[in-house]
Amino acid sequence: MDAQALQQYYDNSPRVRRLALLALCLILIIVSMSLSAINIAIPAIGDELQVDAEALSWIPTAMLWGNVVFLLPVGRLADRYGRKRVFAQGVMLFIVSSALIIVTQDIFMLLLVRVLQGIAGSMVYGTGLALVGAIYANSKRGQALGIAGSSVYLGLTMGPLVGGWLIMHLGWRSIVWAPALVACLALMLLYLFIKGEWRSKQVPPLDWQGLALFALAVTMFLVGMGNIEQPVYFGSVALGVILFGVFVRHQLDRENPLLRIRAVRDNRLLNRSLLAAFFVYGSSFSMVFLLSMYLQYIHAMTPIEAGQIVMIQTLVMMVLSPIAGRLSDKYEARYLSTLGCVLFAIGYLLMSQLTSDTSISYVIVIVVVVGLGFGFFSAPNNNAAIGAVPADRLSIASALINLARTMGNMMSSAAVMVLFTVILGNVAITPEQHPKLLQVIEIAMLLSACYVVIAGVFSYRRGLTH
Repeated sequence: MDAQALQQYYDNSPRVRRLALLALCLILIIVSMSLSAINIAIPAIGDELQVDAEALSWIPTAMLWGNVVFLLPVGRLADRYGRKRVFAQGVMLFIVSSALIIVTQDIFMLLLVRVLQGIAGSMVYGTGLALVGAIYANSKRGQALGIAGSSVYLGLTMGPLVGGWLIMHLGWRSIVWAPALVACLALMLLYLFIKGEWRSKQVPPLDWQGLALFALAVTMFLVGMGNIEQPVYFGSVALGVILFGVFVRHQLDRENPLLRIRAVRDNRLLNRSLLAAFFVYGSSFSMVFLLSMYLQYIHAMTPIEAGQIVMIQTLVMMVLSPIAGRLSDKYEARYLSTLGCVLFAIGYLLMSQLTSDTSISYVIVIVVVVGLGFGFFSAPNNNAAIGAVPADRLSIASALINLARTMGNMMSSAAVMVLFTVILGNVAITPEQHPKLLQVIEIAMLLSACYVVIAGVFSYRRGLTH
């Protein structure tokens, strides 16, 4: 059926539309849960594979590399070949790459699995919001995006809880292969409930040169940041920054660029939403990773106990995000998301004061405040960005939102790698190293507080959505 008939089909079938949203959200939960569960397994992986703190910091970064590099081409390919098709292929790649964990025996193979999972995640995240935006184009889009956003963060924060249980009963590898089994069921639901396909009639060819430049820039930057204590790697960081500048110049000169920088620059509502997302997610990515390490190393919690604490954040966000999304259908998104930025800043400042004697009640207050921040920020910000582009460019908008998220994550991950390298170095995290771990947490959280202040400025200055 054509685009108009497809839209009418969903507008006239609220039950089908809800089931389609359910299928999408289930996949977002499973993929997100698998990608984040690895954080709770860091101590177990370090013990079994005999790797140091510096190498362990690469585990989240490897996934980010695949995510960041492939998000832009995924948006373009989805517009050409179909959003549902690319989304489904991303789920398939996630299943296959997760199965490789069974034969993983060293850190290098584990990092390869994480890269493949990152690519799969880019295909899922880069088209998921576009599918939700298309299905709910004419009604309750903000609420639907809020539910989808809650699904992502439900998965991300369920990861440590479910992962902790799996580690204790089935070993750390199970946190990778077990979600893939559920993803097989979710893939069946996707084809059962989501009918039709969304693609644009005229899509320019993919800019392979731009993609190569972008991938090389990201690689050189991350490699340099991961080894920043060695002077020679300053050159790698500098080369990454220079290559990114070359990429921007290349995109401005291309007739059909990978990223239409001028179009994004001229769309104030879109670019301010993307910048706010970049700094918010740049502030938040390291929090779960560091909090998990804090609870397990310093408070000697089991993975399950640590996961239960971290899970509180998502429970708060799950309740609030759809409400905030629905409010953003009626009221200005900038007020809601800026309030979220303020709450983030409070939470990060509280976390920067953690000590070895800090009570668990204090930690719970932190995760509640940050959960409130996510709830107020995520859905209104996404709704503003999705609503700022035409219907035939939703895949690109979805990819840009997730690119802003993953680029922010990459910035945060790079900063944490530097802190681990400079402060902890290539040693195992023993009780003697706990004061240094607390120092890493303090500096990382103060940086995160600065990031969200910048995000709040961009959020408030984005302009009117209604």
